[in-house]
Amino acid sequence: MAQISAKLVKELRDRTGLGMMECKKALEETNGDVEMAIDNLRKSGQAKAAKKAGNIAADGAIIIAQNDKKALLLEVNCQTDFVAKDANFTAFAEKVADLALENDTTDVAKIAELPYGDGQSVEEARVALVQKIGENIQVRRAETIEGDNLASYRHGLRIGVVVSFEGGNEETGKSLAMHIAAFNPVAVDDTDVPADVLAREKDIIEAKARESGKPDNIVEKMIEGGLRKYLDEVTLLRQQYVMDNDKKVGDVLKADGVKVLGFKRLEVGEGIEKKQEDFAAEVAAAQASANK
Repeated sequence: MAQISAKLVKELRDRTGLGMMECKKALEETNGDVEMAIDNLRKSGQAKAAKKAGNIAADGAIIIAQNDKKALLLEVNCQTDFVAKDANFTAFAEKVADLALENDTTDVAKIAELPYGDGQSVEEARVALVQKIGENIQVRRAETIEGDNLASYRHGLRIGVVVSFEGGNEETGKSLAMHIAAFNPVAVDDTDVPADVLAREKDIIEAKARESGKPDNIVEKMIEGGLRKYLDEVTLLRQQYVMDNDKKVGDVLKADGVKVLGFKRLEVGEGIEKKQEDFAAEVAAAQASANK
């Protein structure tokens, strides 16, 4: 059995809301596999907040650079929201996004090597900015999307969306991008949901359904209903439209002759564990040090 570290236990606690001993036991049963432990806890109904698994846990900004046929979304991280709003940080992030789009690359290692200006590479400019601001800054990831009609939306600094579509107009595209920012679909429709994601969800739904002790024919209906509910939540066309909660996105788009070809959505800090600062402890430690 793998040694279960305090860090693993803390990660599972942060992502499920369960107590320390429950998390440790779950990790021991999965030999330290956090994702499997979350699945098992969801199956047993123990996890208080399974959706916490996608919680935002870092600061920074999402930048969108766009030309006529292509858009690039870039995530640049820092340690605090204060720095994320700093003009020097913003200028760096925007320039890096423009460079990545111009050079047609989403490879972070290649982006680091691009010429930034004044004889510096992007990586050298990043290091200089870290020294100037005093926080760790990282170019984390980039994604692109192409299309004849692209609409983008940025919700503050933290969420960026670009959607490719046919039909409609600029306002249609912006409304779609705003909806995607708010409801975070994983796919346009059922056929676009990754097979492994759907299989994993079905496994969880089935395990919970069979615990009911009901006959197999009833369990099958419960599984079908659970999958329908899941797809209603995660596919764009099945979701309730943010602009009109009485209608589904698919029905609105069909009536307007609009087709969504694809979208990209990035949110700052997805999948990153953020250090939790204990301000009271920090003050106490500083006071103790001052009194020495």
